[in-house]
Amino acid sequence: MYKIRLKDCKKILAGDKCSLREMLHPDKADLCIRYSLAHATVKPGKKTTAHKLKTSEVYYIMKGSGVMYIDNESSSVSKGCTVYIPPRASQCIKNTGKRDLVFLCIVDPAWRKEDEEVMDE
Repeated sequence: MYKIRLKDCKKILAGDKCSLREMLHPDKADLCIRYSLAHATVKPGKKTTAHKLKTSEVYYIMKGSGVMYIDNESSSVSKGCTVYIPPRASQCIKNTGKRDLVFLCIVDPAWRKEDEEVMDE
């Protein structure tokens, strides 16, 4: 059995400027998975930097509210929403609420730095 607690995952500032804790990644533990799972936080009033992944990604919103931007579309998101982000789509999320926007990120195949392009603001 593999088990990890969120508090035991190192907090980093991701390339898109959100606070991130990577929980599962096939390169970081002896796991037979092809995806990665991360816990992300965006502070009130903040927006992540637009970026593209070569791979697909899914956001599952756990707390807070915001607006998700994918290519030329936008939509409000809040607790319980799941958002699919296709490969190579420009994406970012803005926290429009008064508390942290917290969500899970699932990248399949697993996230790799060379598969991400962060856009200039």
